[in-house]
Amino acid sequence: MRNLSKSKVMAFLQCPKRLWLEVHRPDLVKVSASTQASFNVGYQVGDIAQQLYDPEGQGQMIDAQSEGYDAAFARTKTLLSSAEPIFEAGFAIRGALAFADVLLPVEQDGQKGWRMIEVKSSASVKDYQRDDAAFQGYVARTAGLPLVSLALAHVDGTWIYPGDENYQGLMREHDLTDEVFAREAEVKAWIADAQSVVAKNDEPEIKTGRRCGTPYECGFLEYCKNQEPQAEYPVSWLPRIQAKALKKRIDDNGVIDMRDVPEDLLNERQVRVKTCTLSNEAYFDAPNAAIDLAPHKLPAYFIDFETIQFVVPIWKGTRPFQQIPFQFSVHFLAHDGQLTHKSFIDLTGNDPSKAFAESLIANCGDSGPVFVYSAGFETARIKELGSRLPALKDALLAINDRVVDLRTVAEQRYYHPSQKGSWSIKKVLPAIAPTLRYDALQGVQDGGMAMDAFREAISANTAKARKAQIEQELIEYCKLDTYAMVKLWQFFAGRNDLEI
Repeated sequence: MRNLSKSKVMAFLQCPKRLWLEVHRPDLVKVSASTQASFNVGYQVGDIAQQLYDPEGQGQMIDAQSEGYDAAFARTKTLLSSAEPIFEAGFAIRGALAFADVLLPVEQDGQKGWRMIEVKSSASVKDYQRDDAAFQGYVARTAGLPLVSLALAHVDGTWIYPGDENYQGLMREHDLTDEVFAREAEVKAWIADAQSVVAKNDEPEIKTGRRCGTPYECGFLEYCKNQEPQAEYPVSWLPRIQAKALKKRIDDNGVIDMRDVPEDLLNERQVRVKTCTLSNEAYFDAPNAAIDLAPHKLPAYFIDFETIQFVVPIWKGTRPFQQIPFQFSVHFLAHDGQLTHKSFIDLTGNDPSKAFAESLIANCGDSGPVFVYSAGFETARIKELGSRLPALKDALLAINDRVVDLRTVAEQRYYHPSQKGSWSIKKVLPAIAPTLRYDALQGVQDGGMAMDAFREAISANTAKARKAQIEQELIEYCKLDTYAMVKLWQFFAGRNDLEI
């Protein structure tokens, strides 16, 4: 019998097939960029937690990867006789093993004990993290650790970074001691059931579904999907499947093709997607699209932002998870159809907020519609900037008052089968302007890549030439976003008289 780690047992709880594949066919896994990014954030938060729980630097870190598991368990046993913090303390029992993020020595009723803290990079306590903590507590106690309490520490999203690498207050603790201790029989059953799955010669036959992305993105999804029948018109193309009756029909009947979904279970937009998909014909309510845009006269501005988000803030006055804009593109369309472009980007590594806001105000004029795609994003960023920069608040909010959302027009008036149920600008643009494609860009092609590029650009290890390359890639990407909006506006407004 192999000892299963916490991650293996959590994989079992998500999907027994995932556990079997992780053990027997690890070569099939594909770790996405987003999953790897979440791992990196977790490591960073773990490093900060170590500083917070051991400010004097007296604690001991156990590294099972370099020391070996047996040595890690042995050193843990030795360190438990000390009175200093221990990080990644290892415990093994029959069938399972665990490594505790933080162990702090405490005294209770005159006896020495330990307080365990499991560190998470999320902004709140999740149900699956409670399972995680229950597993850790069970293994440690069964291995003989005198565990007095167990808490889960997560990032406090309301905390504001004071600067000077002072992260006191970043983590917020939730005590789970009673809950963890009460779930030991449950955890014991998990381990036994997981062991029975691992012992099987053949992988479990389990269909893909919502569990494949909850609570973790499964790296075996592509493999599992390839084992299943492929739908010609996947039901997943139906937008916003939220109605209980529709969900039940899909789940209970294993529906994978939208042809097998009755239209009386679909809303108007879903019916439109199904109809256009099956007929391979686009829907365009051109008269009403033009009416929607008629009140918004030229001259007009078309803006788009790129933002960066840090779980551990690096700029004074910012919060964890706050989206800080570092770049914008603006296209200005004059009365006569003359189109000009301006951009702002800050890759210095300093907080770009004030310079961004000042440049945005200067480049958006005092009047005329300001077109965006998905208004909630840009308007929220502008509002946040106004809150942080009181002297610029009125001018920033004046821009918000002029915002017009082109996505609303797109969703109500247009659909092309190539969109596959999405109204993302990256799906709509190629449908109306086939020569304009994001996948033709060099380097940065989406928002996630823009964030990664920003992080690379501000790194002290990035060469000057590479930084210049990144800057140009970001500018071209953001510029295409706003030019795409110009083309969408022209198409929806029916302004073919303008050569833009």
